[in-house]
Amino acid sequence: MNLTEHFTLAELTHTDHREFDNVPNETELENLKRLAAFLEEVKVVLGGRPIMVNSAFRSKQVNDAVGSKDSSQHRIGCAVDIRVPQLTPDQVVRAIIASDLPYDQVIREFDRWTHLSIPNTPEAKPRKQALIIDRSGTRLFA
Repeated sequence: MNLTEHFTLAELTHTDHREFDNVPNETELENLKRLAAFLEEVKVVLGGRPIMVNSAFRSKQVNDAVGSKDSSQHRIGCAVDIRVPQLTPDQVVRAIIASDLPYDQVIREFDRWTHLSIPNTPEAKPRKQALIIDRSGTRLFA
């Protein structure tokens, strides 16, 4: 099922932990639709480059299996980890920051991928947090 022109439900719910159910409920599906629409805007900002989704929606079981916190926006379908061929995570973060996209968080994670999130509800104001997470911990993106 296509959520938008370039992003499918299967892509945004894929997990290597196939032993666990990773099917979103109605609210989570609506969030995934908003997330897919946001990714379409990101794609434009990045010059139409392909966006490779590492992880988006995670059921509680999947989220626990990957060692993430229950408060993760992945749990509600509002976050995605991406890679963009021919761009470093730093370049992706800088492009998002420079845009006027309504991102909630943009995070360079372990210099291997970029975490993007949207506000948890359609009416919430984006926090526009830019961070780095790596072995040294969490800090502001500079």
